[in-house]
Amino acid sequence: MSQTKRTGGQLIVDALEDQGAERVFCVPGESYLAVLDALYDASIPVTLCRQEGGAAMMADAWGKMTGKPGICMVTRGPGATNASAGVHVAQQDSTPMILFVGQIARDMRERDAFQEVNYRQMFGSIAKWVAEIDQPDRIPEMISRAYHVATSGRPGPVVLALPEDMLIEMAEAQRVPAMRQIETHPSNQQMEEFKGLLEEAERPFFILGGSRWSEETCNTFMAFAQNNNMPVGVSFRRQMLFDNTHACYAGDVGIGINPKLKERIENSDLIVLLGDILSEMPSQSYSMLDIPVPAQKVVHIHPGAEELGRIYVPTLGINASPTGFCDALAQLDVAQKTGWKAQADQAHADYMAWSGARPQVAGDLQMAGVMEWIENNLEDTTIFTNGAGNYATWVHRFHRFRKYNTQLAPTCGSMGYGLPAAVAAKLKFPERDVICFAGDGCLQMTIQELGTAAQEEANIIVVVVDNGIYGTIRMHQEREYPGRVSATTLHNPNFAELAKAYGFHSSTVKTAAEFGPAFEAAKASGKPALLHLHLDPEAITPARSLTQIRDASLAEG
Repeated sequence: MSQTKRTGGQLIVDALEDQGAERVFCVPGESYLAVLDALYDASIPVTLCRQEGGAAMMADAWGKMTGKPGICMVTRGPGATNASAGVHVAQQDSTPMILFVGQIARDMRERDAFQEVNYRQMFGSIAKWVAEIDQPDRIPEMISRAYHVATSGRPGPVVLALPEDMLIEMAEAQRVPAMRQIETHPSNQQMEEFKGLLEEAERPFFILGGSRWSEETCNTFMAFAQNNNMPVGVSFRRQMLFDNTHACYAGDVGIGINPKLKERIENSDLIVLLGDILSEMPSQSYSMLDIPVPAQKVVHIHPGAEELGRIYVPTLGINASPTGFCDALAQLDVAQKTGWKAQADQAHADYMAWSGARPQVAGDLQMAGVMEWIENNLEDTTIFTNGAGNYATWVHRFHRFRKYNTQLAPTCGSMGYGLPAAVAAKLKFPERDVICFAGDGCLQMTIQELGTAAQEEANIIVVVVDNGIYGTIRMHQEREYPGRVSATTLHNPNFAELAKAYGFHSSTVKTAAEFGPAFEAAKASGKPALLHLHLDPEAITPARSLTQIRDASLAEG
């Protein structure tokens, strides 16, 4: 059906409403004032962010949680370059997202106009599709296409540039119905071949990862694993895809992998890679499987056909989404090998011992005690977010994720992600506890989004693990250039006092015994809260101190 003439800005908002957009994350700019004006009358809530990188990371987190594109709007030039950090996260993490960028007027192109950027060139390598909408009557068509591209195959970000003169031009446009997720399914022949490979295997192992999962799909796969006694691992920062306390769970295939799990995968005779591509971090720098032809038989199931055979040549490649494959898997009747259950039991026992360890580290604050309190006191629906840094090891190794949609963490290793992701999570699930873990360096990448949390009354709890250094880089520095400390020492603010300035409840925590009462007070405060944990810089990993890393390197060199 057609409609009366509308401005381009109004057509943008109409199209987003038609596609079911639930929220817009933005930093305002004069280049898309017409869209901001149209949002004034719209049903879509707008979250005003403090910096475009934070806004784009919130949109990425929204896409992770919902499976639908998170929506971000920024202005041209610097706004777009700032937002590129979140676009890169969405690309590497396979997250559906749409970034709208205000653009110079159409008649000013190629004159080096104010903040002019060619967005096709700028975003071409990190977005699935980049386009500029030149005609307002094509807006619904282009936004519908953006939704389909962002969610199809291997999901990812789409960038649409909006010339500011186009946004005030009047046009009639055809309304487009909301996108429906397109699932891909395996053929009967592929499932029969898969069944044959599985029944031949003495030591099969499943690795789950990627995106396009849902709670229902996770439960469907879990039932298959349980019925067939399959040992199951999850890829880097995808622990929420499988109940970590389940008898078939073997652990996460990521940074600092359990050595027993690594050995189990390398000794497997059939690896089933479902939804993931097993890139650098989960593959242990591409050392765990031979490239291009692995020594093990590999079944690779992925929604993006272009990913099959791109790194590893599979014994069997299946172009299917996790939902499509798990639906077929539920109908499969597999003849079990007698040794499978014993292997699954041992793999889970190894994981429980690994995650149940409580190592002591240097200094007064024992993070093992903090994690012990968390494991004993928090609901299994609690959402954990983090960015990048050695502090995240404590969450990834020692927290046992139980439910879908309880983890938001960037597989691309982007610092600063945890805080904006936590804001998005609390807005999506206001009834659930949301905890952002952040290092002192990580937090300061997006610390201004404390203001967004306060403005939105998003009562998140930020746990800042402050050791006064860029810890991961210092660790590598001491290993490669022992004793030659350069550009890794931080002069930090008092994070507790800074949080108070934003209207947060805050506490300082210097021992594990202080954490529980501080957390309970934060939760009871009725406000966003920040807990400032002081960690000795020597406590760089659960296993080794900085001095031990330095001494080992000196001894080798």
